[in-house]
Amino acid sequence: MIHRAKWIDREFNFDFPTGGLPNIIERLYGTTSRAKELVSPLSDTFLSESHFNKWSIKTHIGHLIDLEELHQGRVHEFILRKKILRPADMTNKKTENGQHNDKKIGELLSEFNLQRNHLIELFEKLDEETQDLKSLHPRLNKLIRPIDLAYFIAEHDDHHLADIRMIIKYFKRHKS
Repeated sequence: MIHRAKWIDREFNFDFPTGGLPNIIERLYGTTSRAKELVSPLSDTFLSESHFNKWSIKTHIGHLIDLEELHQGRVHEFILRKKILRPADMTNKKTENGQHNDKKIGELLSEFNLQRNHLIELFEKLDEETQDLKSLHPRLNKLIRPIDLAYFIAEHDDHHLADIRMIIKYFKRHKS
């Protein structure tokens, strides 16, 4: 079995050329479609169940929605030339209190798609000067550019999609 690092333990090296932002934005576009593909054949009951004493699949998707406000705010902070980006709530209070399991999966995916498209618009509207700016990411304690933030978001998306896929694979193997 492949060892998987906890998200909070991940470290990042940001050495992308600024001109690579469109490629990373493409990953951001694809998250909703990949999530939809993963969950579409699953029952609402399964999507709402807590697995391994952790979040349900709906809660993972709800968490991605919950963080869009943070991501969008950070892009605005680049535009405003802030030296330090806003911190994330590492307790995930918004997700823990979000009652995402009470919502239909289509509703969650639609809301995520709406919020994600707004985030992508913000990235795509950045002028070249703003794309080269650096601000301090509080948890990583590193200066990052908008392209680095986009990559960080894409990696976080993939982290949760991988969690969802692992849940699905585990239960498919142990179903019979």
